Amino acid sequence: MIEVEVVGVRIELPSNQPLVLLRESSGERHLPIWIGAPEASAIAFVQQGIVPPRPMTHDLLVDVVAAAGKVITEVRITSVEDTVYHAQLVFSDGVTVGSRASDALAVALRVPCPIFCADEVLAVAGVEIADADAEDGADGATGETAEKEVLQFREFLADVEPEDFER
Repeated sequence: MIEVEVVGVRIELPSNQPLVLLRESSGERHLPIWIGAPEASAIAFVQQGIVPPRPMTHDLLVDVVAAAGKVITEVRITSVEDTVYHAQLVFSDGVTVGSRASDALAVALRVPCPIFCADEVLAVAGVEIADADAEDGADGATGETAEKEVLQFREFLADVEPEDFER
């Protein structure tokens, strides 16, 4: 398992389908996962620090787990089958519960806890975005690096289809 972090939620054009973008914590690969609008909102709310007036479904789940005396220690993206990502919530006692990846990510950001991705998933569906600093001789142009990375990822998104991630 490789630790990943949530970069953010994006809208893929022209289909207007939301996706959550994950990035290897100590690497260059990114993992785009197409998700539903409610899950995209749930993830974006946490990242932006928005607290809704009433708890959302993922807030309720986290509160129920805590009230039951359990602790979610990590989330794992375990597989991708026909463009559907599968995940697990892992509890401190070793018990695991299956989940959609989008729901697991929304929960992980609320707990908070680390997120891990199976090596095979990153190998099949990960997208490597080269570090522009290394290509430019590490001249320290971090603004240019970020712009190049975003441009590379936008070019990738322009041509990718969910079917590209099928085995």
